[in-house]
Amino acid sequence: MSFYPITLLLEGMKGKEHLERAIGLYLEYKPQIEELRYFLEFQVPRVWAPVQDRFPGQQRKEPVCPHLQFSMMGQKLYVSQEQVSVGRKPVTGMRLTLEGSKSNRLCIYLQHLTNLPKILLPCWDAHVAIGAPKWQGPEEQDSRWFEPVKWKNFSHVSTAPIECPETFIGDDHSGVYIVTGAQLGVWDFGSRNVLYMKLLYSRLPGCTIRRSLWDHTPNDKSNKKVNCENNIGDASSVIGENIIGNKLAKFVDMTEMSKGPQDPPGHWLVTGGKLGVEKGRIVLRLKYSLLNY
Repeated sequence: MSFYPITLLLEGMKGKEHLERAIGLYLEYKPQIEELRYFLEFQVPRVWAPVQDRFPGQQRKEPVCPHLQFSMMGQKLYVSQEQVSVGRKPVTGMRLTLEGSKSNRLCIYLQHLTNLPKILLPCWDAHVAIGAPKWQGPEEQDSRWFEPVKWKNFSHVSTAPIECPETFIGDDHSGVYIVTGAQLGVWDFGSRNVLYMKLLYSRLPGCTIRRSLWDHTPNDKSNKKVNCENNIGDASSVIGENIIGNKLAKFVDMTEMSKGPQDPPGHWLVTGGKLGVEKGRIVLRLKYSLLNY
């Protein structure tokens, strides 16, 4: 008896590549049957926003940015205040990076799906009214969450968790709010200025949150897998060349935080986040949720 790959039966069929990939993902990760539909619909290519400039001659003029400093004679770490927004595309990960000609500008990147999963089209397609997105961030006066990166007389980080507030949950319209944008900023308190993060929330009507968790452990194995397979316009290779030997790199954890097919059941979305300080480094931690559609 001879056995042939099932994909041979698909020769000449439209969409063969997508079906082959779906079969491959199922065989590799073996999601539970009740999760299979959601798992497959979320396995579309993922990209990073904003798109990294790949041609040095066409790089944008470096913006004027506020800065952090961790010691009296230490190098300044500038902070990009660019608002990164991805529209109606589910966010699946985030990361901090160092950019600029001297790799001394802290930026934030968002990983999102390139296409909207079909399960979300009825409630999140372009013609569906969902209201304006809302920015949410920590309170400038709430110093309980301020942590020094190195010395208490120099720059701090606001470690307050950013989540969907009760006012959003109690809205007149049903649905949940998920992250669709992010921005870094600095509060000016002299030498003790404070780095903070804001998140942009968009309403996803007709859905409820099934389960949520805070992820404090970056998955290096998943980083390599996602970067190699799914990312378009990935900036990690460009950035990696510039930060070797950079003294500021020791103050920033640039590990990617994301969840993909390797994280059962394979359809997590970002619904919160926070900055932190661990062993003298600025870190990014995310809250993920599974939804009932």
